[in-house]
Amino acid sequence: QVQLVESGGGLVQTGDSLRLSCAASGRFFSSYAVSWFRQAPGKEREFVAVIRRSGGETYYADSVKGRFTISRDNDRKKGYLQMDSLKPDDTAAYFCAAGAFSRRYMSSSAYDYWGQGTQVTVSS
Repeated sequence: QVQLVESGGGLVQTGDSLRLSCAASGRFFSSYAVSWFRQAPGKEREFVAVIRRSGGETYYADSVKGRFTISRDNDRKKGYLQMDSLKPDDTAAYFCAAGAFSRRYMSSSAYDYWGQGTQVTVSS
């Protein structure tokens, strides 16, 4: 069992940066891939990025590639999402998820554990 808690969201302006954190408790965090999803009001939850358990492989949604960086620290049981050059379209609730890595990594159903989310709002 893994519990996830996100933090670091807030209200920023276009072009600003934010760093989201995902703190995990429980065992086996280092065994799981960690992913970030986001959901804007009235829209479906969408994949943002994933990092495999060793940190050696990462994948990003095209919409954030080159602007966002996912990372993890297994010793501290934390995942991170560095978000640079933020745009108003990035406004959403951001969720951390963990689970065994799957080629379906862009699907929310591929993950067993979820945090409660943290709100990111980017003003123009």
